[in-house]
Amino acid sequence: MARILIIDDERSVRSSLRETLEFEDYEVDEAVDGAEGWEKIQQGNYDLVFCDIKMPRMDGMEVLALIQKHQVELPVLMISGHGTIENAIEATRLGAFDFISKPPDLNRLLITVRNALEKKHLVTETKVLKQKVYKTQDIIGESAGIQQIKDNIDRVAPTDARILITGENGTGKELVARWIHEKSLRSKGPLIEVNCAAIPGELIESELFGHEKGAFTSAIKQRIGKFEQANGGTLFLDEIGDMPLAAQAKVLRALQENRITRVGGEKDIPVNVRIVAATNKDLVKEIDQNNFRLDLYHRLSVIIIHVPSLNARKEDIPAIAKQFIKNICDDYNMPVKQFSTEALSLLQDYNWTGNIRELRNVIERLVILGDANITAANVLKYTFPLGLSNQRLEESVVSTATPSAPLVDALEMDTFDDFQAYKDHAEKLFIARKLRQHAWNVAKTAEVIGIQRSHLYNKIDKYQLKRDDT
Repeated sequence: MARILIIDDERSVRSSLRETLEFEDYEVDEAVDGAEGWEKIQQGNYDLVFCDIKMPRMDGMEVLALIQKHQVELPVLMISGHGTIENAIEATRLGAFDFISKPPDLNRLLITVRNALEKKHLVTETKVLKQKVYKTQDIIGESAGIQQIKDNIDRVAPTDARILITGENGTGKELVARWIHEKSLRSKGPLIEVNCAAIPGELIESELFGHEKGAFTSAIKQRIGKFEQANGGTLFLDEIGDMPLAAQAKVLRALQENRITRVGGEKDIPVNVRIVAATNKDLVKEIDQNNFRLDLYHRLSVIIIHVPSLNARKEDIPAIAKQFIKNICDDYNMPVKQFSTEALSLLQDYNWTGNIRELRNVIERLVILGDANITAANVLKYTFPLGLSNQRLEESVVSTATPSAPLVDALEMDTFDDFQAYKDHAEKLFIARKLRQHAWNVAKTAEVIGIQRSHLYNKIDKYQLKRDDT
């Protein structure tokens, strides 16, 4: 239900507007002058304001100016018994949604109210969508490697030094590039990203430098390249190690001369671009194998920032996992799920060959398929199916066995015919240990491991667990 504030020093006007608006199911509040109205606007959460022009203490134009300064998205309908064209023009110039003369035509008034509320809704929705699209995520972690990256970003971002970001696939090199741009003096300019590995070699020059009409068979019109699009901002060349040698030569010239030439063109075009590059390859080895130019490497690597693998900073995994689960639950409009201590411990023991990207995929899978409190059993069930050899996680599973259970049974993987049999065995050991820890209090055990009591009873029946056995 929309909330509307009426600011007018005439009680009859306020009463008439309130009666009309409440009949349309709007929630209505009143203020007797501009000063009281501004106080209520600061304290309340209104969707629309009716504001008279001539009032004691603070007139309507002053209220409108304050709203435009502090709550620009709040639509204001100015009303006056002394309406003139000049008043209407001045009110709209200052930002009023519309101007209505007293006594108002009720049909026109209600249409104007609906239009104003619809505009506010669209503005708010657009703002939320832009925040989702453009918001740069925080770099999460307190490990030494991450602290070093954050410190380097703060130091180099305000400069125009070229930066080379290195690291394995999925470590978050693109996020580092985004923060460099966000904290740079070019942050109001564009950040243009180019994935050099995703563009065919014969098209990358056109992608980077643009082309003139008729430059080649499919060039039916002029095209502006990424260098020109990034003018005044930052150009992020991702996977620079996969760029063809011919394109490398042109990029080198652009960096040396701060000018480019479109494919099929003759005119030199000046560009003002900061280059940030990233690669998962060892460029020194690529240079030895004649796959990368040494002179371009020296141009790009004024500052080198290395992003460590997730396996090298496992102490950051709980914080990253909790942030991912919050983001994913928000995206799916679900209540935020929680991790058990054992589940987080297993995630830390996992061998993350795909780094942050793989972790996010696993968290999304756990959000969709796991229990409200994500348990170690959930992690075992929905992480193992990736089919990756993971000795450290296997050893973590074994550690959940009871003291009386022979560990050799869990370690000798060859004794199991298939993967499902091994998973069932691991789950049986885990549940047996938890039941023993809680003196076979099924309700308490179910609460701790995050499953329903009926579900735990089913597991006990499935694995034929008995109190004497555990």
